[in-house]
Amino acid sequence: MAKKSKKSDKKYTRELDDKTHISLAGEVVDKQITDTIEENFMPYAMSIILSRAIPAIDGFKPSQRKILYTMYKMGLLNGARTKSTNIVGEVMKLNPHGDAAIYDAMVRLSRGYEALLHPYVDSKGSFGKAYSRNIVCAASRYTEAKLDKICAELFGDIDKDAVDMVDNYDNTKKEPTLLPVTFPSILVNPNVGIAAGMASSICSFNLEEICRATIELLKNPKAELYDVLPAPDFSGGGILLYDRAAIEEIYKTGRGRIKLRAKYIYDKENNCIEITEIPATTSIEEIINKVIEKVKDGRFKEINDIRDETDIKGLKIAIDVKRGTDPDKLMQKLYAATPLEAAFNANFNILVNGYPRVMGVNEILNEWIAFRMNCVTRRIRFDMKRAQERLHLYQALERISLDIDKAIRIIKETEEESEVVPNLMIGFRIDKVQAEYVSEIKLRHLNREFLLKRQKDIGALEEFIAKSEADLADPKRIKQIIRYELNEIIKKYANPRKTEIIYSYESFTETEAEEVPDYPVTLFFTKEGYFKKVTPQSLRMSNAHKLKETDEIIETIETTNAKELLFFTNRCQCYKASVSAFDDTKISVLGDYVAAKLEMEEGEVPVYMAVTDSSYAGSMIFFYENGKASKIDLAAYKTVTKRKKLIKAYSDSSPLVAAIQLPEEKELVVISSAGRYLLINTAVINTKTTKDAAGVNIMTLKKGQKVFRVREYREGEFAKVYRFKAKNLPAAGASLSAEDSAEQITFDS
Repeated sequence: MAKKSKKSDKKYTRELDDKTHISLAGEVVDKQITDTIEENFMPYAMSIILSRAIPAIDGFKPSQRKILYTMYKMGLLNGARTKSTNIVGEVMKLNPHGDAAIYDAMVRLSRGYEALLHPYVDSKGSFGKAYSRNIVCAASRYTEAKLDKICAELFGDIDKDAVDMVDNYDNTKKEPTLLPVTFPSILVNPNVGIAAGMASSICSFNLEEICRATIELLKNPKAELYDVLPAPDFSGGGILLYDRAAIEEIYKTGRGRIKLRAKYIYDKENNCIEITEIPATTSIEEIINKVIEKVKDGRFKEINDIRDETDIKGLKIAIDVKRGTDPDKLMQKLYAATPLEAAFNANFNILVNGYPRVMGVNEILNEWIAFRMNCVTRRIRFDMKRAQERLHLYQALERISLDIDKAIRIIKETEEESEVVPNLMIGFRIDKVQAEYVSEIKLRHLNREFLLKRQKDIGALEEFIAKSEADLADPKRIKQIIRYELNEIIKKYANPRKTEIIYSYESFTETEAEEVPDYPVTLFFTKEGYFKKVTPQSLRMSNAHKLKETDEIIETIETTNAKELLFFTNRCQCYKASVSAFDDTKISVLGDYVAAKLEMEEGEVPVYMAVTDSSYAGSMIFFYENGKASKIDLAAYKTVTKRKKLIKAYSDSSPLVAAIQLPEEKELVVISSAGRYLLINTAVINTKTTKDAAGVNIMTLKKGQKVFRVREYREGEFAKVYRFKAKNLPAAGASLSAEDSAEQITFDS
């Protein structure tokens, strides 16, 4: 018996293994990494683009929409506030991403946080401040919240089939895919999100201005909006430096930069500058730390002290200055050197019908109009259907009212209750729904007053249905309804602008403050990282360069003293400096050691020098040993603040062979260690938006081969140029022939 039992156990185990076996489990298989990325990363990327980071046309990300809808269903639109922790718990039934993430999202929607022009959450307690990293929100068990009044405009049509409803994550509740907002909330409040491979950065506009702009587009979809919608408006106030070209770019393309400044007042009695409003993209701590850093560097000797005096009355940064200081001039210098002047980089990336799109203001508002017209159309159909159902019932009552005695007799003489409805249907030629309604009417209602009221209701319903059908047949009437709603929004919720627009202002820069003299100079940069700046007079009087024994000059550039320098290092970093920062010298001295002058890291040395002006025109091209090249706009190295070091200046995926500045496109010769030459025009290489991009393949290399050198093409060096050009890249290039005059390259592996 024991043996039999053992055999049966083995058989059972084998059967179980067959049933629970997972294909390829525990086995090592060959698989392309691109397939793994496509199967795993791409669905994740799509998830965070569509379900987390990018707002939809109603102005909300999914998490924000779930929070507000849950609060609406909790009765918090008109009811009293409740503890935030109660709200968070309910929201988790729609958004199971953890209580901390939900609470943080709710805080950003609140009035107390002060991030929105028109907050959606009426908060009580400490909700932190958008303009400070140190003022943080209290735990959710201490704070209370409800929906703000303006949320009535988000949910007015939610119960009238104005938008689609879908199941939540576990199919136990319904939630809206969008909110039927009655105003363009997508542009009324700011929204920032970072997804995989894309981002969204939407600035806010004044509610009244955006509503009037929408009304103009309802009249004319191609209307110019600059008069009714002059510029964005930020909840933190401040000063907007108006640039018509930048505003036009944002309105047309959805991308652009807006310059903002802090607002200040001068307390003459205490000799103190008080900053009361700051740009939306910075914080109190960032400003104070930067000012302290500049004071320590000796840049602002006029400042005695700076402190944060923010209190219950609002934001305030106090700067004590020395006697005799011109506060306006000092503020101009602070604007140039600190985040007291900052830029908002607009990127109007919005989900429309499930697809992310970068759109200008006109296009966004026209898309919102199309969305709102659909909501209003669905609402009218819903109301009309309900009116038709009521009319259908009242029509039965009207028919029975002609002979009420007959109806009573039918009900009275019917022996079984189940036969009452069929007998009424036969007796008055009405359908089942109508007969059910008639049979449920109380005897007390069968009087003249009740019947006359129903007669009036029939007329009103017929009139309402006729109007609804006319509205549905004419899009112009739908637009009139939207215009009326927008005008009502203006009456209820319009507020004056918070951000002041300045059309004429001084652009104060540090270079202007230092009054840098501009004169011709010749720059020399050596292989071992030495730099010389020599004037033409000194150059004429000198004989030979003084260099280290193993050193050589690799760059000689004629330029002026007011230009800027970019030094690219062996650590893939870029150090910025002005030509004027280096002293004039003679060629008979070694010059400045750049690594020491710019305080580079230990072991870091510069390998290439580029010279540019404030426009940063042109591009940089980098060639790597693996045969790849990346072309980067020089403007990518331009910074608003005077940063000295930029990390990830070029790719570190392969050793750098050459870096070349391109004021314009040119022809270059790429040489491999196998002695093959490839002639390319830089115009065929697409510009990369990311500085440290790995680049594109230029030269095909066999195992053990590398790109050895890249230089400019010399006219006539190849007897048959076509041999070295390729129709498509990457290409292998060609070996030199006896007729070619290019120098022979030897490579020691």
